[in-house]
Amino acid sequence: MAGLMVSGTQVSYTGQDCREIPEHLGRDCGHFAKRLDLSFNLLRSLEGLRAFRSLEELILDNNLLGDDLVLPGLPRLHTLTLNKNRITDLEYLLDHLAEVTPALEYLSLLGNVACPNELVSLEKDEEDYKRYRCFVLHKLPQLKFLDAQKVTREEREEALLRGAFMKVVKPKPSIVDADASQEHRYTPLPSASRELTSHRGVLGKCRYVYYGKNSEGNRFIRDDQL
Repeated sequence: MAGLMVSGTQVSYTGQDCREIPEHLGRDCGHFAKRLDLSFNLLRSLEGLRAFRSLEELILDNNLLGDDLVLPGLPRLHTLTLNKNRITDLEYLLDHLAEVTPALEYLSLLGNVACPNELVSLEKDEEDYKRYRCFVLHKLPQLKFLDAQKVTREEREEALLRGAFMKVVKPKPSIVDADASQEHRYTPLPSASRELTSHRGVLGKCRYVYYGKNSEGNRFIRDDQL
């Protein structure tokens, strides 16, 4: 089979642009595979995994898996990577994993909206990521590694005390608000400078203030803050 690599109990079927797991893959390899790599495909469904009951490691990086992701019961699975997919609903995913992967110890979700860090949004910072880790460990306390970082004793204690309160829920913008934002995009420059044919020098006033986080000093502090 083109693209298929087998080494002992390790099966790799990567970069084949498949949207679902081929039936013949489960038929030929499902009974012995302990490690399955399906990264760099176009997977939207994992229904074909039902043939792989003995999996211990599952690699699903760089696919199109979203919030409708459904895994079969995989009682021996200890490693799962879902990096760079389309997962946004963290709580649903964690509740599902707690049910179908009771032995899970290593989980990686980097590159998904559900994992808030600078890889997915420049608006996220280290504190957002810490809260995310706390919430994940509250839901999956048996994890030993999360996103390639070892879970510390301090993180476990924090998750036990405050993990249930670390879920971040943000309201979705309404259609009216979204349309308005498209029509009235903010720019700090005066209207006179927005024409491409205008070459006049102008001064603009920005609505944001830079407070020097990760900066080179206080060069951006306003006069009234001195």
